[in-house]
Amino acid sequence: MTNFWEKLNKPFMILAPMEGVTDVVFREIMATKLPSPDVLFTEFTNADGLMSKGYDKTIPRLNFTNNQRPIVAQIWGTHPETIEESAKLCEKLGFDGIDLNMGCPDRAVMKAGAGAAMVNNPSLAKEIIEAAKRGAKNTPVSVKTRIGYNSVKTEEWIPFLLEQKIATLTIHGRTAKQMSDVPADWNEIKKAIKIRDEIAPETFIVGNGDVENYEQGIERHKETGVDGVMIGRGIFHNPWAFDKSQVVHSSEEYILVLKAHVQLFEETWGTTKNFDIMKKFFKMYINNFDGARELRTKLMECKNTKDVMTIV
Repeated sequence: MTNFWEKLNKPFMILAPMEGVTDVVFREIMATKLPSPDVLFTEFTNADGLMSKGYDKTIPRLNFTNNQRPIVAQIWGTHPETIEESAKLCEKLGFDGIDLNMGCPDRAVMKAGAGAAMVNNPSLAKEIIEAAKRGAKNTPVSVKTRIGYNSVKTEEWIPFLLEQKIATLTIHGRTAKQMSDVPADWNEIKKAIKIRDEIAPETFIVGNGDVENYEQGIERHKETGVDGVMIGRGIFHNPWAFDKSQVVHSSEEYILVLKAHVQLFEETWGTTKNFDIMKKFFKMYINNFDGARELRTKLMECKNTKDVMTIV
């Protein structure tokens, strides 16, 4: 097995998989126009959708370019057979890694028994991991999870996952119930490092939760000993979150990246995706400079790329 995780310098930095955010377009912007993380993940992708009539609608989530390597496909589901087939597909498509989502706190996902609901169903979680490994014979399998469902279960749940001999385990320092309403508990992630050292020293641990930029990621690494750090919502506060220099960027630089993003969105998706999806990114690029609020208000009224270009 070629395990790209072993080749990364520590601490490595990862952009978190985010629904409706980390599509092929935004990842390309991160890879070519902004300071790039060491690893990129796809949006989380439903294995049942990939192995059903929903294939045509689902497969665009797994589009990627070579600029985005190393790239990890994140899949989810509750049926080992579709997980296995999806893992086979991801390997065939050339992904560097396959990640199993066992941490999503979305109610609909958990109601289906997937995402963070896996914390309450370790026997199924084991089957899912084994199925992914069977499908992805030569591609490393990792898991992203939380420290519990309704309450903290680090000392029960994390050892169980580590016993499955996965390549990497990403731990979000909150329970599913906490969503993002309380600060992430990095003490629990630190606890997981000690457990890992005893049970599965070969498994990499990635910490996730409330990290805003590269500098904070380095601090978390020093405090806890994590091998890697994942940044999620922090990218919305600062598109240059992975910049090691942390210099201040001008409004012109922000606008240039926005223009590139909007143009690539149109080139990639045309009319197959609603342009309103782009609007969640406006606050990311149009912020913290004089007139930003007024400009953002105008941009929110835009209906297409041409409107945006005219205004900016």
